[in-house]
Amino acid sequence: MRRFLPNEAAHVAFGEALGHALGGHGRVHLEGELGAGKTTLTRGVLRAYGHDGAVKSPTYTLVESYVLQGIEVYHFDLYRLGDPEELEFMGARDMLGGDGLSLIEWPSRGEGWLPPPDLVVRLALAGEGREVSLEGLTPRGQAVIAALHDTCRDKEADS
Repeated sequence: MRRFLPNEAAHVAFGEALGHALGGHGRVHLEGELGAGKTTLTRGVLRAYGHDGAVKSPTYTLVESYVLQGIEVYHFDLYRLGDPEELEFMGARDMLGGDGLSLIEWPSRGEGWLPPPDLVVRLALAGEGREVSLEGLTPRGQAVIAALHDTCRDKEADS
């Protein structure tokens, strides 16, 4: 699935639709260069579960956790991770092994340690907007893309 997001509002709205499609479960790798909008997309996903506050990238803390409507959401930013094994020492195995939702920025920094994702979301700068593409690597990830595709098609039909 590939979409053009012309502005920040569209970016957050797509993230919110993605959050609904995820249903509060799964492992999602967020890929893209600095400034591509990984945290902006995460803000939209968190809005799907009722979060209306600010969302900062956990660049220095490595992970921010949220409990929203009974759903555990972990937002990882591995940009400053020195060694993938640091994830073991911070208890990430428990976070990633549960039934909640994990959103992982810069997953390549945890390569060899991270479990495989259900869904890979790639963001790229595209003029004033962003281009987003999704790849489902598991049946769960593929179901998320199908649900998101249906939601986007329904919204286009309503406009």
